[in-house]
Amino acid sequence: MSAPSDASAPPAAAGIAVPAHWSPEQALAVFECLQALRHALWIAYGAQVQQAWREQLVPDGLPPEFDPDEPF
Repeated sequence: MSAPSDASAPPAAAGIAVPAHWSPEQALAVFECLQALRHALWIAYGAQVQQAWREQLVPDGLPPEFDPDEPF
């Protein structure tokens, strides 16, 4: 069940709905928890995360041929 649309409600990012009834203190607690989780994940998996980013940004294979005379 979704909350009714409200101009004061925080926007949903990437399909994740944030409860509009949280107090600022509750939102801060969740934010701090997520930051701690992010830090722990980076310590445990930082190198693997960086490699995964590289693989997503630079696909396998040779880059396309460059033709300086070809228009954009």
